[in-house]
Amino acid sequence: MTKSIRAFAIAALLFGSAQINFGQEQLTSVYSNLASKSCRTISVDKETGGTTQVCSGIGGYKLQVHDDDARQSITVIAPNGTKHDLDFWQVVTHAFSSLGSKAEWRAMRRKGKVTPVALIVRVNANEDPGNPNRVTSYLAVTKLTPKKICVTHKIPPGVNANADARRAADSSGAAECLKTTP
Repeated sequence: MTKSIRAFAIAALLFGSAQINFGQEQLTSVYSNLASKSCRTISVDKETGGTTQVCSGIGGYKLQVHDDDARQSITVIAPNGTKHDLDFWQVVTHAFSSLGSKAEWRAMRRKGKVTPVALIVRVNANEDPGNPNRVTSYLAVTKLTPKKICVTHKIPPGVNANADARRAADSSGAAECLKTTP
């Protein structure tokens, strides 16, 4: 066997094993409900009428859904009880907003245990004051790492938005946190 054929065979073998290893770490989607009837109200602000509800998550995570001044956001509660405010109303949009009815968790399954690594939530924004019925639907991608939980991507509407959000979520562990929207 020549050196070039041997090198090609070794490269093919390495590439094949890399795909197999990646396949073992394949992420899947698990969904939880954000609809108010599926969550438990834990507080109501008597002055503003704002509410906070707790919704079930996966892998020991919970989500607090905040609704105030016709805007919604989420606080992620990690399995250890720490709270991480995602601040959608500053990071995703300043406009009036509402959340989609489901949260998509990107998760790994290891030894029968589900471990979430990212969260995708639809944020519907009314960003056109001249046309309040026009809604722009973003997908907010949040990384869930032991060191940081924050929004890393704001995926705009488009034909491939769901696939783009999943790709962003699957690599979000190394991504920087988004700053406040101007």
